[in-house]
Amino acid sequence: MARSLLRSGFRVTVWNRSPEKAKPLVDADAVLSVAAEFLPDVRDGAIWMQSSTIGAEGMRAVAAAASVNHVTVVDAPVLGTKDPAEHATLTVLASGEENAVAALRPVFDAIGSRTIVVGDRLGAASDLKLACNAWVGSLTAGTAQSLALARRFGLEPTLFLDAIAGSASDSPYAHVKAATILEGKHAPQFALDGLLKDLRLAQATAGSSGTTPYLDALERIYASASDAGHGNEDVAWVYDAIAL
Repeated sequence: MARSLLRSGFRVTVWNRSPEKAKPLVDADAVLSVAAEFLPDVRDGAIWMQSSTIGAEGMRAVAAAASVNHVTVVDAPVLGTKDPAEHATLTVLASGEENAVAALRPVFDAIGSRTIVVGDRLGAASDLKLACNAWVGSLTAGTAQSLALARRFGLEPTLFLDAIAGSASDSPYAHVKAATILEGKHAPQFALDGLLKDLRLAQATAGSSGTTPYLDALERIYASASDAGHGNEDVAWVYDAIAL
């Protein structure tokens, strides 16, 4: 994303935590730790575009921290993995004060190919991001399950892809993740532990109003894959937990 901004002519200042200091920090705590360093030095009129996936509760904490320094915040998580980030084809989900969202349009256009304005509620874009990542988790696990079943039935697994190709149930994503599995590619486009974190955020957010049986089942299968050592690999390697 930083490289995309540089290509578009933005002046970019980058700050990164040292690995040692980052270890005890997770999710919203990590964002707030960084914010404590930069917020006192933010210029008047600056806008904090918060793109980490930290959920609506995390965004409330971010808004509280920003208010102390009178900094406007826009909730702006993105959809897309490493390749879309490198090629500035992310989808930006944005919510917050209308004028602040409008002011960030050139930034959104520099890093993404689409922007979805979710509304003026901080946290609305984060909620949508979790809904989308639950879908990613479902598609990935579903693709892995069908490949595993084909193999268990003694079939060539690519026949599953041939069968759905061009149909209403087809998905380009299924072909991408199936290739990752069938070709044994473990380097992450989206790390499994990152998706697991988002599924747990979705559970925590949705669980306040009732049970989440499907999310619970999905979280368990990804947690099993993580426990088996696939946490830093591509999300597709939930396959190993499914194909046991």
